[in-house]
Amino acid sequence: MAQKYRFLTKEEVNQLKSQSCFSSNWDTIQVAEKFNAKTVYSTNFSGNIKLGKFDKKITFFGGVKKPSGIYDATLHNCIIGNNVYIGKIKNHIANYIIEDDVVIENVDMIAVEGESSFGNGVRVEAINEGGGREIPIYDYLSAHTAYILALYRHKPKVIKALEEMITDFTKSVSSSMGTIAKGVKVINCGTVKNVKIGISSTIEGIFRLSNGTINSSSEDPVYLGPGVIAEDFIICSGSKISDATLISHCFIGQGCELSKHYSAVNSLFFANCQGFHGEACAIFAGPYTVTHHKSTLLIAGLFSFFNAGSGSNQSNHMYKLGPVHQGIVERGSKTASDSYLLWPAKVGAFSLVMGRHYKNSDSSNLPFSYIIEKDNDSFLIPGMNLQSIGTVRDAQKWPKRDNRKDPNKLDYINFNLLSPFTIQKIINGNEILNKLKISSGEPSDHYFYQRCKILNPSLNKGIRLYEIGINKFLGNAIIKRLEKTNFKNKKEIQNRLNPDTPIGKGKWVDLAGLIAPEEIINKMFSDIENKKITTLEEIENQFKMIYENYYSYEWTWAINIFQQRINKKINEINSQDIIEQVEKWISSVTDLDNMLYQDVKKEFSHNIKTGFGMDGEEIDKQIDFENVRGDFENNSTALEIKDHIIKKTNIGNELIERMKKVI
Repeated sequence: MAQKYRFLTKEEVNQLKSQSCFSSNWDTIQVAEKFNAKTVYSTNFSGNIKLGKFDKKITFFGGVKKPSGIYDATLHNCIIGNNVYIGKIKNHIANYIIEDDVVIENVDMIAVEGESSFGNGVRVEAINEGGGREIPIYDYLSAHTAYILALYRHKPKVIKALEEMITDFTKSVSSSMGTIAKGVKVINCGTVKNVKIGISSTIEGIFRLSNGTINSSSEDPVYLGPGVIAEDFIICSGSKISDATLISHCFIGQGCELSKHYSAVNSLFFANCQGFHGEACAIFAGPYTVTHHKSTLLIAGLFSFFNAGSGSNQSNHMYKLGPVHQGIVERGSKTASDSYLLWPAKVGAFSLVMGRHYKNSDSSNLPFSYIIEKDNDSFLIPGMNLQSIGTVRDAQKWPKRDNRKDPNKLDYINFNLLSPFTIQKIINGNEILNKLKISSGEPSDHYFYQRCKILNPSLNKGIRLYEIGINKFLGNAIIKRLEKTNFKNKKEIQNRLNPDTPIGKGKWVDLAGLIAPEEIINKMFSDIENKKITTLEEIENQFKMIYENYYSYEWTWAINIFQQRINKKINEINSQDIIEQVEKWISSVTDLDNMLYQDVKKEFSHNIKTGFGMDGEEIDKQIDFENVRGDFENNSTALEIKDHIIKKTNIGNELIERMKKVI
């Protein structure tokens, strides 16, 4: 029910005056029906004022209780809700709607001046410091919309239409009045200028906030802590920014954490990113981009599901035309300590970069690789990360570390390690490696690809690992498709193998977390260009639809690749073809799990025990290690791998037995 207001009575005006309150015109003040003048002390009023009722006590940290009301403040053009506590305002609060149950204490100033969009429409120069990829941010920006805005400049009509939609949205939220929503706490803060503060936010000890929006939610509040300086920003639900972090021209997505003196300028951080100690400049940090080290700089690049080692660095200019170069690090990659990349460069998905690299290579079609420096050369070891337990552990931990509690999630995230996006690159990689082998004629001790060296043993092992990856993915898809069904004949199998949709056969893309068939993205672009899609909400609905239909699209792609590999169409496939693929799958899963098992075993080798058993003998080292780390045979990861081999083998054999019964 809307609050009803009345003018002050003469008695209330006299009461307020007796409590050191002042107004040049008491007729511009309206109050709620149950307003009690005894709850306002030492307050100056100007402009149009509306005051709610104050009849509750507020509990502060440490259990201290204070009555709601207004104490020692200057208010100009404000609407104050019910049971608000405002105290010790050093300068003033101006042009704000302050909703129910808000606490504001010991603050320098909170004010809006002129018409403000509260950070909406701010153009963030991410990925390329030289400009040309500016993303106008807005309250509900997703990683996927930002990806298109930044990287699809070859679609100028789409970019123009998106920017017009964002301009319209920016106009719709612009106002000369700010909002501090219900349940907000602003305590011991400096200046807050032109900032809209969302429901249940906690802001304490910040130095300065300017031109921004805090899109908190009751399910997942935002926290801004001591020493923060933020300007030209939007911060989304569940995010925490504290400990003297500096942000300028930034979008901070849901569930992010920036802390411990982190600084970021012209950067975008999407779901569950973390930045501690280091620095970001003009980066597009897709979901789960993590950097925890003081000496780490991320600059002018696209990252997602990325982990930056200490001292990681990149250069985005070669002292010619300025900082105009950029880098792409595809999903799931890592950099080791003190790694360096000279942009432009492109790193393939789930790769590990070690050492310093100056040769502007592109390893995007050789995913799951190690890129290692030796004697100033870049060596590429294809597929090695497929057998790394760290890669598997990362894929398992990301869903578990989703910090977002807001039911309205902005980013649609696909966590799959093996997907059409990565497998298509693995297939490309296998073709590249086989061509390198053939083109050299005589067996060579090394090969060159994209200015990287690939040693002969690495090339041969890469081909084998990639084949294992392909067979594992296809087997996963086929087993899932044919599960829980007893087929009587091959026609029933073929009917089940038929895709549910024609969408998905071609190239797939990773829109910063959302894995999708390129054709459906192009269809969306066409609809935008032809005005069939005209709002930001319709675009987000498209992303949601793509996300929800992922497995239907994936099957279309998988069965198409399966047909190509066995050189048969669906109406020619029989039970024996399925059996042969499942046998390859069992072999691939077993081989890969055995590699992972050996990788875990390395963590229990003699060298790893160095530093244990302080001041003791060899037996003390072993005992100390086992008490701290446990023993290999009982390690949970090792046991999970052994159990996984048994379970997957049983699943595969069960399908083989069902196929054998088919006429």
